[in-house]
Amino acid sequence: MASADEVVKDLMLIDGAIAAIIADSDSGLVMASQSKGFDTDTAAAGNTRVMLAKRDTMRMLGLDDDIEDILITLGKQLHLIAPWPKNDAIFAYLVVDKAGSNLGMARAQLRSAVASLSM
Repeated sequence: MASADEVVKDLMLIDGAIAAIIADSDSGLVMASQSKGFDTDTAAAGNTRVMLAKRDTMRMLGLDDDIEDILITLGKQLHLIAPWPKNDAIFAYLVVDKAGSNLGMARAQLRSAVASLSM
């Protein structure tokens, strides 16, 4: 098991990593983060709204399922959001350079890192 700081450190080792955050969507607070010039507080706050909106939409649709991850594709970056399996209020947010990363590997490494989180 790994602390939030250790998980973020591991996520930053992913090819093309720009930012990695562990945040609490109940409060919008950053629990751990590292980045290469990326505003992690703003990213955590904004993606808290994404997580809350998706959970609300699933509830309204009557979907009895869990979020595995959320992918947002930009022109130059991939943004991945993955909830912690033990408490979906806690989530990891990873930003990678689109040209310098492999989406499949980034998703797999993100899921593995989040699963190792201990709190």
